[in-house]
Amino acid sequence: MPVYWSNPVQHAFSMNFHIRKPFKRLIIAAFLILLLTQLTSGCFRFRMSESEVYEYFKDTGQQPSLKSYKIDGRTIYFADIGKQTSQMVIFFHGAPGSWSSFIAFMSDKELLENFRLISVDRPGYGYSDFGKAEPSLLRQAELIKPVLELNRSDKLPILVGHSLGGPVIAKIAMQFPELVGGVIMVAASIDPELEPSEYWRGPLRMSLLNWMVPRSLRVTNDEIYFLKQELKHMLLYWKDIRIPVTVIQGGNDSLVNPMNAVFAERMLVNAKVDIRYYEKFNHFIPWNNPQLIKEAILDMGSVKSVYNDITSN
Repeated sequence: MPVYWSNPVQHAFSMNFHIRKPFKRLIIAAFLILLLTQLTSGCFRFRMSESEVYEYFKDTGQQPSLKSYKIDGRTIYFADIGKQTSQMVIFFHGAPGSWSSFIAFMSDKELLENFRLISVDRPGYGYSDFGKAEPSLLRQAELIKPVLELNRSDKLPILVGHSLGGPVIAKIAMQFPELVGGVIMVAASIDPELEPSEYWRGPLRMSLLNWMVPRSLRVTNDEIYFLKQELKHMLLYWKDIRIPVTVIQGGNDSLVNPMNAVFAERMLVNAKVDIRYYEKFNHFIPWNNPQLIKEAILDMGSVKSVYNDITSN
């Protein structure tokens, strides 16, 4: 539901009231918003401490390695678990989020038997320079490239991206095709024409309210504000993706238009595309229906011969 803010100062003048009382109320309201934001800011970090991670995994028999590296003045943080020579599966969260958005997959025994699992804090989230946005999808791809280069398997990595993580992994596949073996996009925002025109995002970036918003939500707003433009830049390059692509989309998704799945099928003309559409499911498939992503990973992990056939053309 949209929220409409009135201007109490203007209203006071028009009604010939004394300015001090409404202005005082405005200051008090702003102070209360700021106070509430500060008190609840920890709830909007979407990240776990090392001790919380340890507690989560302590009964599983394995602990993820929590790692980071510096690149071009930025820090990228990620979690890494599983046999180093197994095929890599790399998870990319949406907006907002952090690597722990996929923590249940990182502790899945069947996945760990077959894969090395890595989950990334995308730039600006988690511990990757928290609060410092990077709206450029190309720049994100370049910053995350060193994670792909950790591959020690004879199979190339599978990338899994949810929501805004979807266009990130698509951009990586376009930019570094020699480093990617397959892509799984889950409820991904990829069609620029389906991006909603939310006119409030621009003013929010420039106003005092932006300072009051929790940092993770500020990063989210910055990313989404530029997303339509970024997706337009990608239009000519979807044909360059020649690896298997699985698209998982819920028909009851109120955050990402389900027609994004149709866009993927139309644009990926040189890829083997598997559209998995579920009419009753919503946007939150990684948490409500995680088995769909797990099945897609296991299926893609067994299609090396298909991948070779595609890339040999």
